[in-house]
Amino acid sequence: MSPEGAPTPPKLSIVAPVYNERESVGPLHRRLVEALDALPNPFEIILVNDGSRDGTTEALDAIAAEDERVVVVHLRRNFGQSAAMQAGFDQATGDVVIAMDADLQNDPADIPLLLAKLDEGYDVVSGWRKDRKDKWLTRVLPSNVANWLISTMTGVHLHDYGCSLKAYRREVLADVTLYGELHRFIPALAYWAGGTVAEVPVTHHARQFGQSKYGLSRIFRVMLDLIAVKFLLSYSTKPIRMFGQWGCLAGVLGLVVLAYLAYVKLIMGLDIGHRPLLLLGILLVFMAGQFITLGLVAELQARTYYEVRDRPVYAARRTVRKGGDAE
Repeated sequence: MSPEGAPTPPKLSIVAPVYNERESVGPLHRRLVEALDALPNPFEIILVNDGSRDGTTEALDAIAAEDERVVVVHLRRNFGQSAAMQAGFDQATGDVVIAMDADLQNDPADIPLLLAKLDEGYDVVSGWRKDRKDKWLTRVLPSNVANWLISTMTGVHLHDYGCSLKAYRREVLADVTLYGELHRFIPALAYWAGGTVAEVPVTHHARQFGQSKYGLSRIFRVMLDLIAVKFLLSYSTKPIRMFGQWGCLAGVLGLVVLAYLAYVKLIMGLDIGHRPLLLLGILLVFMAGQFITLGLVAELQARTYYEVRDRPVYAARRTVRKGGDAE
């Protein structure tokens, strides 16, 4: 408790992956300190150097040497934004973790907006770059398409999954492991675990230094990760249902085709040996066996994962015992 009797504000951990941003890290640190010093919350700034080769390493070390609230994590090579963000989350000690980009396009002055929304009871608050300062054809259009697809497939409707500026309650990140491009899907993963998600418009600045690290090729990686996320959200604990339903469908179609050909052969007395439909029927039955077998193997793997690691298939918000004590 504070001297005035008010609850102590939660500690904030700011996590920013950094890759070849030598000119940006100094202004980023100054703007973060300016914005965070105005808040009552104690804070730490975690800057993750994702294998930079342009002098960013030395610039980050200089910042850490001057400010004890700054933690710098140097990765051995460039692992990608999701891995760098995971490294930052692993180092974070705050009750609230705020992720953002290091290229100065996210504005630290928007952090109070995220915290205010978080205080309304949400577990994740995502930024929405309502007025983006990026090229429309190569950045905005693909992003809009991706946001629509992700919202449709996950059921969590956000305008801007790609905005790195997000606030998370620490418990939401406890069981999250990031790889590929999964950092953008954390709101969907949190929602699947029973968390609440909100979105607030934030400021977006044009890039001042360096070049964007994103290109059109990233779309394909995001699409593949979206398929993986959809599987995790819907079938991670019951994979047999996904593969089994396709297997049953293929099996039924295959048997219908073969039954028809049997009728043609036995009743009508026609030759079926050279009909492509015969091969299709056999292929569908074979596919049915393959899908069901794959589902059984995936089911065994899922059970091994949850049972051997003693990992529950649920996420509890809190536990209340007799006497009113909560955990």
